[in-house]
This record gives sequence, structure tokens and C-alpha cells, in this order.
Amino acid sequence: MMFDSTQPARTAPLMRVSEFQRYLAEGEQETRAGSTRLSSLNPSLLIDLQRFARAESAGSADGALEVLEVLAAAVRHARPLRVHLQHEYRVVPLTVFPNEHQMHCPVALATLLQWRLTELRVLHVEPARIAAHDPARPGPEAHHHAPLGPLLWELALRGARDELLPEIGGSAAYRVAPGVDLSRLDLAGTLAAAVQRLARQTTNLREIAGWPGFDRERAMRMLNGLYLHGALMVSRSHPAATNLDWTSGEADPAR
Repeated sequence: MMFDSTQPARTAPLMRVSEFQRYLAEGEQETRAGSTRLSSLNPSLLIDLQRFARAESAGSADGALEVLEVLAAAVRHARPLRVHLQHEYRVVPLTVFPNEHQMHCPVALATLLQWRLTELRVLHVEPARIAAHDPARPGPEAHHHAPLGPLLWELALRGARDELLPEIGGSAAYRVAPGVDLSRLDLAGTLAAAVQRLARQTTNLREIAGWPGFDRERAMRMLNGLYLHGALMVSRSHPAATNLDWTSGEADPAR
């Protein structure tokens, strides 16, 4: 059965998931090692990805990760990555360049952000195969590049992950870092008010969850988004840092 492409006319058709899986399987047979998909990644980045691996996929990060987890690891390690995502029956190759705050994707960013982001699935992770866009040299692929920030923000707010990233979890108090430019983000209503409030005071997750328009999940999603933009200050010693790990409901043994 043939399907009409949903991509712009100048964009090459996206590969079907079944075709991509056959491509990966053939590559593994050629290398005679089924665990080599991530072997070319930076070792510390690989360890970071594998700690997120689900129990059903122990020992391998591919196919067991949420999109936000992969991009968060790329940002932490400042490593460009190519992530193959499944959207419905197609594979979308997304390349992120954390240092340059850029992304490259054959699907326009505006279109990508219209999708139901909870349904995106990570199929494969590998080092970036292309370079970041140089504004001084437009080139034929320039229209496929876009700012990375809006995607990180929307994935944090609307993606599959609804818990704090490990780096900012536990007993902590939070504040928006002074001087951070968040003008590219879609901030309005109670979300904008919360960010402005965090710019003036340091507070913990429980208090944020009680602000107008917020609950526990929305508070954690906002904090994840601010963290991925380098806009979040995390304090473990501030008086507002609770000794109760509210993400799990258990007392913090370090306190």
C-alpha cells in the first residue's frame, strides 16, 4: 500500500521503520556484533545513555530511551548526535549540535512541534554525520537547520518524560539564572509568571507545584526545560531545599 508523503516537496521521502530496521540488522550482521550500534559514541556519553535503559532492554540504550533523555545527554556532554526517531510508520533523522544550539532535520521545526511528541520513539543513536550550519555559508541544506532551544522546551513540556531529570532531582531548591535569554521560548500565562517568579526567588519542587496553573508534573516539566536551556540554578544547601525527595516520596538518606 502506498502512502502520500507528508513532507515538503523538496524533502527526500523518509524511510519506513521496517526498512530502517532491516538496514540496522544488516549492519549488525556485517560487523558480527549485535551490540555495536552505540560503540562509536564517546564512552562517558554511552554510560550516560545506558543508565536510562529500561529493564526490558538492559545493556543497550537503543530503543529503550525517551527522546528527552537522549537530547539531555547530548547537551550535558556537549556532543553532536544523530538520533533516528520513529513517527508513525516513518523514521525521522534528527541531528543536534548542543554547542551551536542548532538542530538539523528533514522535517521543518514548525511541523515537528505540531506532532504529538509523546509518540516519538528513539530507534537508534549515533555520532552526528554532518557539521553544524555556518551562517556565512548557506549551502543546499541550510533550510533543514533550525534553533535547538524550541525543540528542547517543547519536548520537556509535552514529551514522554514526566519526571525530573536525575541531575536536578532529589533534595534541591531552584532558581532561574540571572541574565538568561529565554526570548525564543513560548512563555505565556501561568508558565511565564512562574518563570518570572523563579527569577526572583529560590524555591523547591513542592512549592512550585502549588503555584497557580501548576501541579507536580507540570512543575517538573518546566524545571527540565529550564535546565536544558542552562537557565536553572540548582542548590542542595539552600534553606528551601527540602530533605524529602518528593519525586519518590522517600526521605533523602544523605540528610
